[in-house]
Amino acid sequence: MIYLTIDGDDVGQQITKFYLNNDEKSLSNLNDLMGKTTQLISAYLNSIGFAVIFCGADGVAGFAQYLEVSESNIFKEISALGEGCATFSVGVGCTLRESYIALMSAKSAGKAQLHNYKDLIG
Repeated sequence: MIYLTIDGDDVGQQITKFYLNNDEKSLSNLNDLMGKTTQLISAYLNSIGFAVIFCGADGVAGFAQYLEVSESNIFKEISALGEGCATFSVGVGCTLRESYIALMSAKSAGKAQLHNYKDLIG
């Protein structure tokens, strides 16, 4: 089993800025844009054999029995789908927990990258 956990980079900071600036319009626009982008990412994952188990806010998570597309190509497609909205970090693992740990590694290493859990422990 292969799990992917995907999260938008620095989206929380944008949300905070809009709240602090009392900027309802920008907050609503970001919400709409993130919703559309995560739905596009979800549809893409479905098209390559993933079952999506979470799609909301600025993240997507799913699993597949095997990869039909290389990890690097998946990351390129996710990055392209996020263009104009946000960069995304991606974690890959054999369990949901492993994919989340890999995601946190990708974010702490500078964001906008893919990390695989097996590379973190090897």
